[in-house]
Amino acid sequence: MANTSKGKTDMDPILREIREFRLENRKQFDVLKEDILKVNVRLDEAENRIERTEERVGNAETAIAEMLKLNTELLNKLLDLDCRSRRENIRIYGVPEGAENDSPSMKQFVEQVLHSGLGLADKELDLNIERAHRSLGPTPPKGVPPRSILVKFKNFLTKETLLRRAWQGKGFVWNKNHINVDHDYPPMILKKRKEYAEVRKVLKEDRIPFQTLFPARLRVRFKEETKIYDTIEEATDDMAKRGYNITTIRPPGTTLEQIQRLQWTKAERLTTRDNINTGRATSYKERLRAFRRTPSPSSEK
Repeated sequence: MANTSKGKTDMDPILREIREFRLENRKQFDVLKEDILKVNVRLDEAENRIERTEERVGNAETAIAEMLKLNTELLNKLLDLDCRSRRENIRIYGVPEGAENDSPSMKQFVEQVLHSGLGLADKELDLNIERAHRSLGPTPPKGVPPRSILVKFKNFLTKETLLRRAWQGKGFVWNKNHINVDHDYPPMILKKRKEYAEVRKVLKEDRIPFQTLFPARLRVRFKEETKIYDTIEEATDDMAKRGYNITTIRPPGTTLEQIQRLQWTKAERLTTRDNINTGRATSYKERLRAFRRTPSPSSEK
């Protein structure tokens, strides 16, 4: 009995410490539980905000896509109007800077150049030039190609007749200068036509006949067929497949194409969160049993 009472007396401090430890843990877990509940509330609010933001972003992307389509249509119409406003215009390339200084006006100078270069008789064709001037911009330095001369006719048929005659002779020579005549294209079309520079160079080297069509297409007469390319990307891709040494150009992705490729998916909302007590498969007593002292072999003897 004495040993039993002595054993209980020895265990009392341990049990008391365990009780205090459990009480302290319970208080700490209550604080953690309260903090977790607050976090859960804030997460619910964040999920609601994200869901509303996703909806607004989706609506914004739809609106932007529609606006980009409308913008493209308006740009095409604007380009068409710009081309129509230049229907009576031509550009003359290769006339040296200052060659017009001795003439009373640019209009009379252009008439003289066209009559002389194209071999027009005085009364063969009334040019009816409304106005003529150098392209806008500063005078280029020596060694740089001269600015083109912009000419506007009163009659569209006059312009077409002059262009046809100039193209038949692939331009003309005036005062030992090779002069070219072409349509007055808008800057956007000029930019697209210049993109074919490398393609035209390769075709010229291989002596393959080609023709640049309006607005920015290329007709190539290969031995086996005649091919018309609508874009520089299509031309370089096809010619590379035919074995020509040319850099393949990939079409740049527009903003509209990027938006259309986006696959916006909403995140699934979580259901009611698991109870914070889930996972406590064992009680404190069961966990503490793992620390129970096992009697040593020497003490059993």
